[in-house]
Amino acid sequence: MPHTAAILTVSDLGASGQREDTAGPAAAQVLANAGFEVVERALVPDDQVKIVERLEDWAACDIALVVTSGGTGLTERDRTPEATRLVVQYEVPGIPEAMRAAFAQRLPTSMLSRGIAGVRNRTLIVNLPGSETAVRENLEVILPVLHHACDQVRGETPEVAATHDEIQKRDDNEPR
Repeated sequence: MPHTAAILTVSDLGASGQREDTAGPAAAQVLANAGFEVVERALVPDDQVKIVERLEDWAACDIALVVTSGGTGLTERDRTPEATRLVVQYEVPGIPEAMRAAFAQRLPTSMLSRGIAGVRNRTLIVNLPGSETAVRENLEVILPVLHHACDQVRGETPEVAATHDEIQKRDDNEPR
C-alpha cells in the first residue's frame, strides 16, 4: 500500500488569486510518480496560524508525508519554518541539509532557504522552497529516502516494529 501524501502551498499571491500555483501540482506529480498517493492539496496565504492549522489537521488524519512549498525565504512574511516548528515534535535536520548542500555550488541563494523537516505523530513534514523548479529539484534530492523515512516514522519497518513490540511487552510487564 503506498504512503499517503499532502501538499501545502504557502503563498499570499496564490491564495489571493494573483498567481497560479505551479509548485503544488509539480510536487503532486513528482510524489505520485515516486509511488505516493497524494490525498490532499491546499493553498494558504503566508499566515503562520493557517499553516499550523493545516499541518496539525493533516497530521491528525494520519497522512504519512506532508510537503510544504513556499514561505521559507527571508522576507518578513516567510513563516513556514516557524509554523512547522510549532507543529513538529522533533526535527529531522539531515533532509533540509541535504537539499541545501545539493545546490549550494550551482545556486548559492539556496543557502538562504530556511526550510526544516520534522515529525508529528506518524507524519513526516518537509518544507520546500516556493518555485516549481525548486520543488522538483529538491524533491529529487530527497526522494531516495522518503519512503524509508515514512516507514520508520510509522513503525512499518520490521526492525522498528519488533523494537516497538519488545518495548511494549517490557512496559506491560513492569509493575506500576
